[in-house]
Amino acid sequence: MKKGKILVADDNDLSRENLAQLLMDSDYEVKTVSDGREGIEAFLEDKFDLVITDLRMPNVDGMEFLKYIKDINKDNLVIMITGHGTINAAVIAMKMGAFDFITKPIKDDLVKLSVERAMSFAKLREENISLKEHLKDKQDFDKIIGYSDCMKKVFDTIDKVSNSDSTVLITGESGTGKELVARAIHFKSDRHNQPMIPVNCGAIPEDLLESELFGHEKGAFTGAIRNRMGRFELAQGGTIFLDEIGDMSPALQVKVLRVIQEKQFERIGGVKTITADVRIIAATNQNLEAAVAEKKFREDLFYRINVIPINLPPLRERGSDILILANHFLMTFNALKKKNVERFSPSALDYLMRYTWPGNVRELQNLIEMLVVMKEDGEITVEDLPAKIYNAQNENASAAPVLFMESGIDFNDYIGQIEKDILLKALKLSGGVKNRAAKLLNLNRTTLVEKLKRLNIANDWVD
Repeated sequence: MKKGKILVADDNDLSRENLAQLLMDSDYEVKTVSDGREGIEAFLEDKFDLVITDLRMPNVDGMEFLKYIKDINKDNLVIMITGHGTINAAVIAMKMGAFDFITKPIKDDLVKLSVERAMSFAKLREENISLKEHLKDKQDFDKIIGYSDCMKKVFDTIDKVSNSDSTVLITGESGTGKELVARAIHFKSDRHNQPMIPVNCGAIPEDLLESELFGHEKGAFTGAIRNRMGRFELAQGGTIFLDEIGDMSPALQVKVLRVIQEKQFERIGGVKTITADVRIIAATNQNLEAAVAEKKFREDLFYRINVIPINLPPLRERGSDILILANHFLMTFNALKKKNVERFSPSALDYLMRYTWPGNVRELQNLIEMLVVMKEDGEITVEDLPAKIYNAQNENASAAPVLFMESGIDFNDYIGQIEKDILLKALKLSGGVKNRAAKLLNLNRTTLVEKLKRLNIANDWVD
């Protein structure tokens, strides 16, 4: 796989061809021209990741060529080649936007270093731009990140239900971000200036959970040496988040049901009735309907809390969100840990995309934190990933031929479908821009267009 496409402009035949050969040996795709005018023509005809141009050339010199490139797109990267006698001009070129300059006689190691720096800069900038585009509309949802269709439905539901006082039941596997959704609902609601009080019903022992929820009076039981407010009182005017409500005992379910129905409760050992001006948001990773059928969860309470259901999809069903989240966590932990891990290699990203993520977003977050701490700088590669991610993909791949032999397939149809899926995925990740999709797939744009036509993929993408 080529590392990038470079345009070289130099009127010296020997210098131009030597530089081109050096870059091709370093696995870059290279086009050469003999002056700035040819360079402009080539630049208009094709897309290049980097332009390397001599300063002194006939027809159109390097300075004019640089100005032309920057006028079209200030983000295009240009490296200037200059002799020792024109260093001042090179400095001026840097002020005009050149990324770097290389002095003659050209030294191979310095050329490679300058080109690698430029390519790394371009890739990191592109990743950051893409990430910001995906994240800019999601910041209101209290750090919930996602661009997939299933997450858009979640965001839409949050937006619609936040300003009501209806009870919400959030379901989903562990690690999908149920508490983040609860916080998003609260902070977008009219209650946002009041507290949101979380209670993990599965983490607090049953004999203590009632006191945690409703509080107690002094002397109500052994060890109750003072009056204590419960979470419902602490949440007055705000929201209480009952996480893992499926683990709550039947006796406590009755008391929570009363709070929902009558908006009041008493502390343990108390006689004073307290009004509960509280919105209730509940969450569980259990199938509560099955629990109701098995008489493990009260049916009346289930229908009381399930007024507005929100189901969070597991990470494995969220497609390109995996890449967005991975880059977000990379940036976050670089800042927190004061590290400089720039990016993931394409093959490492492919492994992350194919892994099933049983621990969901929490597992991905913990993995990226570990990788940033251990890697410290540079690029995260496949070799840096835990064996479970690498082995999981290999196991899936090794199982595939057995499935083929048992069921039988049409080879051409099967390969065609795989090719079509890859092309559609690249177009989606690139926002439908064919040039970007071709770059993701390391294809020429014309090759991509031919494949789209052959596979009868609708031609409604951006050119």
